[in-house]
Amino acid sequence: MATEEASPVLVSSVTAYSLAACAVQLAVGYVLAQLLGKKCSGADRWVLVWLFYDAIVHFTLEGPFVYLSLVGTVGTSEGPLASLWKEYGKADERWLHSDPTVVSLEILTVVVDGLLALVLIYAIVKDKYYRHFIQITLCVCELYGGWMTFCPDWLLGSPSLNTNNWLYLWVYLVFFNGLWVVIPGILLWQSWVGLQKLHVGKRNPGKKSR
Repeated sequence: MATEEASPVLVSSVTAYSLAACAVQLAVGYVLAQLLGKKCSGADRWVLVWLFYDAIVHFTLEGPFVYLSLVGTVGTSEGPLASLWKEYGKADERWLHSDPTVVSLEILTVVVDGLLALVLIYAIVKDKYYRHFIQITLCVCELYGGWMTFCPDWLLGSPSLNTNNWLYLWVYLVFFNGLWVVIPGILLWQSWVGLQKLHVGKRNPGKKSR
């Protein structure tokens, strides 16, 4: 009598470790935002939470991914960070094999988006005049990166994406990638409103605008 193969464990210790690491990064971002954004408005403190989290992810997760992909592949690498990316690779296998499009985008994301996030944090904390210019630039870069990460695979029929279970589809692919669509979209709207207020303030010097 043939024995049935055991079903792979969906939620493993690596899954728990990976999700816990994301939660810790968010907690660190929250603490830093409260410490450095004491003089900022409540809304801007939440923006700072996102920006700190954004920068931490770019430098501490995506930076090592770029390194592992340039010296080899994530799939053949060992260590905690390699295990984390192997876990994400269950949802999108391109991350395991140094896909040129993904690695190219991640290089730009780490260097450009990571630095822009730090500049924007400074601009918000110090209330600099160029805040919204940097904010719009960063948001457009994040949205472009997300589009170019997935659109090439979509056009091929999504052969690299695993959408057969809820964890890989709704948590790894939709939720975590969706954050970098929804929040930049909200921040673009915030900049639009902020620039409108500045324009009204210039036309009506007697009115206070922020």
